[in-house]
Amino acid sequence: MKHFISLENLDLEIIKDLVNDAVSFKKRNAFPNLSNHYISNLFFENSTRTKLSFEMAEKKTGIEIIYFDAESSSVKKGETLYDTVKTLSSIGVECFVIRHSQDRFYENLISQIDVPIINAGDGCGDHPTQSLLDLVTIQEEFGSFKDLNVVIVGDIVHSRVAHSDAKILKRLGANISFATPKFWQDTTMNMGTYTSLDEVISESDVVMLLRNQNERHTQHYDEKNFLSQYGLTKERASKMKSGAIIMHPAPINRNVEIDEDLIESPQSRIFTQMTNGVYARIAVLNYVFNS
Repeated sequence: MKHFISLENLDLEIIKDLVNDAVSFKKRNAFPNLSNHYISNLFFENSTRTKLSFEMAEKKTGIEIIYFDAESSSVKKGETLYDTVKTLSSIGVECFVIRHSQDRFYENLISQIDVPIINAGDGCGDHPTQSLLDLVTIQEEFGSFKDLNVVIVGDIVHSRVAHSDAKILKRLGANISFATPKFWQDTTMNMGTYTSLDEVISESDVVMLLRNQNERHTQHYDEKNFLSQYGLTKERASKMKSGAIIMHPAPINRNVEIDEDLIESPQSRIFTQMTNGVYARIAVLNYVFNS
């Protein structure tokens, strides 16, 4: 049985195989047949891209989806995550895709539940399938990760994307830097240096923006002036080197993290990331069911 809870606990060769599988599925428009399997997507936080791209990946591979809605479930009566998963596995669900506000929600589950768990985002911890689709996008663009200069910009401390991407990109040989206000720095993130976007923009191959996660903030910040002080303005983007790309996990706070004119600019790969999310998640489903 294979869980998919973090890229940290996977060998680099497995991660590279997953990236290559996703690229191959996209190029060939051919997918593994996973029919006769049953899955349930348990999302306890709001989601558009992750939830629906998992559903698309599941449908493209023939998996039967057992639909779950937290708002109309027994969770509202006080049922625990464990009891929800145990109940659904008892009726035949063979795998769970789970997003939850609790960091490392999966720790208790994987020791008690005899079915695979796919982490679709845990609190401010990890988002491994987002990291995988980001790797697919970078691989398509550059063919390799070694010695690429990647700057991760914005709400570092609250971002599971920042945590996941920085760790795996560092392992793959990229050079990481972080550009963020001091109040969003994360002192546990020691795989890169803190700087300003203005200092590194002209040398960066990948400018990876993050959403300002207002729902997790406990202190006020100057949103009105955030773009000019810290975000990707058109003026800053004009200093990017030829061939550099812009990424963002979305949803986007337009004109806060990024000038909206840049979202679909020639250097942007934001919607390409969304496309690649389907193929990356097909690769994960194939890994979980067939490895």
